[in-house]
Amino acid sequence: MALDAIAVKALAEELQCLVGGRIDKVHQPERDEIALHIRTYDENYKLVLSASSANPRIHLTERSKKNPAAAPMFCMLLRKHVGGGKITAVEQIGFERIVKISVEGYNELGDRTVKYIITEIMGKYSNMILVSEEGRIIDSIKRVDGSVSSVREVLPGGEYCPPPAQDKLPLTEFCSDSPLKLSGPVKADRALISAVAGISPLTARELVHGVFGTSDVNAGEINTNKAAELKLAVIRLAEKTRRNEFSPCIVKETNTGRMIEFSAVDIKQYGSLAEVRSCGSMNEAVDEFYYMRDMHDRMRQKSADVSKLLNNNIERVSKKLSILEKTVRDAENREKYKIRGDLITANIYRISEGMKEIEAENFYDPSCPVLKIPLDPSLSPSMNAQRYYKKYSKAKNALVEAAKQIEAAKADLEYLESTLYVVGRAETVADINAVKEEMAALGYISRRGSQAKKRGAEKSKPLHFVSSDGFDIYVGRNNTQNDRLTLKFANTSDMWFHTKDIHGSHVIIKLGIDKDVPKNTILEAARLAAYYSQARDSAQVPVDYTQIKNVKKPNGARPGMVIYEGYNTVYVTPGLPGGEEQE
Repeated sequence: MALDAIAVKALAEELQCLVGGRIDKVHQPERDEIALHIRTYDENYKLVLSASSANPRIHLTERSKKNPAAAPMFCMLLRKHVGGGKITAVEQIGFERIVKISVEGYNELGDRTVKYIITEIMGKYSNMILVSEEGRIIDSIKRVDGSVSSVREVLPGGEYCPPPAQDKLPLTEFCSDSPLKLSGPVKADRALISAVAGISPLTARELVHGVFGTSDVNAGEINTNKAAELKLAVIRLAEKTRRNEFSPCIVKETNTGRMIEFSAVDIKQYGSLAEVRSCGSMNEAVDEFYYMRDMHDRMRQKSADVSKLLNNNIERVSKKLSILEKTVRDAENREKYKIRGDLITANIYRISEGMKEIEAENFYDPSCPVLKIPLDPSLSPSMNAQRYYKKYSKAKNALVEAAKQIEAAKADLEYLESTLYVVGRAETVADINAVKEEMAALGYISRRGSQAKKRGAEKSKPLHFVSSDGFDIYVGRNNTQNDRLTLKFANTSDMWFHTKDIHGSHVIIKLGIDKDVPKNTILEAARLAAYYSQARDSAQVPVDYTQIKNVKKPNGARPGMVIYEGYNTVYVTPGLPGGEEQE
């Protein structure tokens, strides 16, 4: 976790804007999260305090979460003790991941009181504690008794004691006279974490990387000069931290855009593997990081069931297709049954009841080879012939029926695979709900499992971009949207794009009055079609494009499935036009 003491110090410094403000509202949207609405003379703020084991934090936000109908007990307690109170101080306790908010108010008798909201950001030991002016615990969002911790209890009525201090030198006290032990079989970054309090593994690796060009360095192999360089890097970081000089940033994977970390110091250790984006403030970095990660987690949970259902259906259809193809291969040998029936009929006078086989010349073959034909001894000669004729007829009918089912199974498989791609690229819950509704309409899931038609459900809309030449470009998010864009939204002269033989979105250029589409706009639309397809990570992706009038939907075709003619093909590298989506 990169929310180390450096980041907490940066946050506490920025939160000085809350001093003098009054707590207008208190909400508890999550079991272990509080949202304080604070009103100052100049502005209104929303402060998030979280004691989540996975995502503990404190930061300002402009985003809102849905609150439960009935406020939890700790929320009611905060409303009673700090609601309407004035924030007189926001401070970091020591150089620890602890933030103390002092709130001045009045009790029932009109006497001035001071209460403290203490947020401890300690991983699985994170907590949020309301403390009286006398230092007594009023209550906490997580109660900790002796069965949970023998070192420190957090219970109402008890005296508040900070978590035990670590046997390390805080970064803010580190100077040229401070010892820095770099020896033994451990990595250099681990040695830094063991010696200096308040730095995260990410920051420690960055310090090592800044000196050695790599973070994979053994402490015991560092020579005297490099050890001095590393110590100097720590001293410089300590000086910047004391002066409140921070460089808030967010680190994302270059290929996937997945959030890796955030930091109060500039990060360079990932090189080309990650994109580092500077943020205007530490609050902005923390807010965006946890919002995006929370959205990713929620999307993963929401899409897990749909992905599992789609994969199960893909497996089922693939097996069915394999069986049907075997049936076709077997039916291709159907003529042998007719030949055997004809040969039995031609040689019926030679067959006696109880015979197990007969040898007859195959007059269908110019060389007339002798063919051994198995017989059922319990059947008469004519019934044996009829048995082979029935096998021939069955195989012939099976070939016709299997061919129809193969065509339907391939269409099903193509639809399921394209839908799985849509689920994998879904960016909002509305996208997942749209897929669920689509699958419910086709009978893959029950209507009760579909959420899209519930009252108040968020509607998924196509993506909208504007080309460098000013043309509107629309991109379908799912199969239903693809159909709507192509068959209802677009005019016959509008331009339609789709990756060639690759699952992806339908892309439309709305022409309006101007029917002359610049080449650059065509390339931008093609790059969008490639970007929103399974070939996003490829280069030189083939994209077909034509006018809408050349695109047709066959009767009974699955959502998103169309056929087209009179098209051109362009090869492009996937990308966004200017990287910006329009509202």
